[in-house]
Amino acid sequence: MKEHRLREEQVVFFADHLRAEERAAATIEKYLRDIRSFVGWLNGETVTKETVTQWKTALLAQGLAPATVNAKLSAVNGLFRFLGWEECRVKFLKVQRRIFREASRQLARGEYVRLMEAARRKKEEWLALVMETICGSGIRVSELRYITVEAVRAGRANVALKGKIRTIILSGKLARKLLKFAKKQKRSSGAIFCTGDGMALTRFQVWRAMKELCGEAKVEPSKVFPHNLRHLFASTFYQATRDIVKLADVLGHSSINTTRIYLLTTGEEHARQLDRLGLVS
Repeated sequence: MKEHRLREEQVVFFADHLRAEERAAATIEKYLRDIRSFVGWLNGETVTKETVTQWKTALLAQGLAPATVNAKLSAVNGLFRFLGWEECRVKFLKVQRRIFREASRQLARGEYVRLMEAARRKKEEWLALVMETICGSGIRVSELRYITVEAVRAGRANVALKGKIRTIILSGKLARKLLKFAKKQKRSSGAIFCTGDGMALTRFQVWRAMKELCGEAKVEPSKVFPHNLRHLFASTFYQATRDIVKLADVLGHSSINTTRIYLLTTGEEHARQLDRLGLVS
């Protein structure tokens, strides 16, 4: 059997391939991080199905969640497919679909409000408005660059991501706040949210700024990250409309099963729902 050894140039070629396929930058970054973690674990050993299986076992032994392990396997399996090393690919762990979300990661509306109030008290108007924009429209933090002065004036932004283009409708109230902020920043065109040197805000910059609000807002840090604002939008939108198909379109999901993940409730909420059934005397 042919001996397979991973080299850095192969990883670089794979990254170029992912970019050519127009994968999201965050996805490519994560794939490369997981692949290089695997390379480090190999410590010069050849790649075989057995060594990949051993790595899978080692990841589980570290206490990683099955979904996390599968995400890492997806990265190396993708690399092996690209290299034509099909015999090295391994099966994913079988994971039962989750029906609950951990309460420690569920951001409530009141906590969201406290985060915005904390940002305003710290005179970080840009951060409060970033959070309102994500939570008020359901966009991803990586899609903030599509919120331009031109888009806000039109009341809608065309977002191109993952090979798809979708239209995001901006509420009149949000549009007015965005235009007022842009005017204050003397920005008459282009992206509204930028750094001082005109570069687009990164996910990490928003994440770090939100984390710094936790103490002031009295919100657990485990609940505070940009994507949780998108989750809060999804659950609030669904409660108001009960239309999961429309919600999937708004979020840009190609599968309703993905949208279902955004609507998971905590175990405590499920227990209260069971009590309301009145089936236990």
